[in-house]
Amino acid sequence: MQVLALKENQDVVREGDRPSRSCLILSGFVCVYKITGEGKRQIVTFNIPGDIPDLQSLHLKVLDTSVGTITPCSVGFIPHEALHDICIRHPRIMSAFWRETLIDSAIFREWMTSMGRREAYGRIAHLLCEMLVRMKAVGLAEDLACNLPITQAEFGDALGLSTVHVNRILQELRANGLIELKGDRLNILDWDRLKEEGGFDPTYLHLEREREAS
Repeated sequence: MQVLALKENQDVVREGDRPSRSCLILSGFVCVYKITGEGKRQIVTFNIPGDIPDLQSLHLKVLDTSVGTITPCSVGFIPHEALHDICIRHPRIMSAFWRETLIDSAIFREWMTSMGRREAYGRIAHLLCEMLVRMKAVGLAEDLACNLPITQAEFGDALGLSTVHVNRILQELRANGLIELKGDRLNILDWDRLKEEGGFDPTYLHLEREREAS
């Protein structure tokens, strides 16, 4: 595995690429996104350390999305040849890879539900809940707090909202005593209410050892 240090706002792979390797996020945050014909970006997921955001390229030879860094990242590149060999020799690892892509699909379905059926306030509340639970699962959250280096513009690109609208909703969440957001540091002040406002049920994340914030 080749490990590279990447700067923020740098593409790891681009839509249309035919990669011969997949990327494992070792540190930092990345997003998977598409660009419309008018040049607008739609983020379809955020990825954190431990994720392999382009694992599907092991079987789908042409990428239909791009992967870009949000923060400086350390990324490990694993040749597809090595991954295929691992899958042949270790069926349990192959099953784990398959499960990973199925969970990615489940997250995408939940995001689509948010985009189509939740109001802006609920969309942001739901995404904050998701990110805390996912980061808690990999040891990157402490109780109800974590570093969340996602800008308001990136929230907007993920949720179909303008930056101004995102700012307004975050201010409302603060005013309602649900969250505290200082720089990149997110503190959730009322977990139960935030879950309720976002309609958040972590089942779709399929975290078998999940210890939900209390």
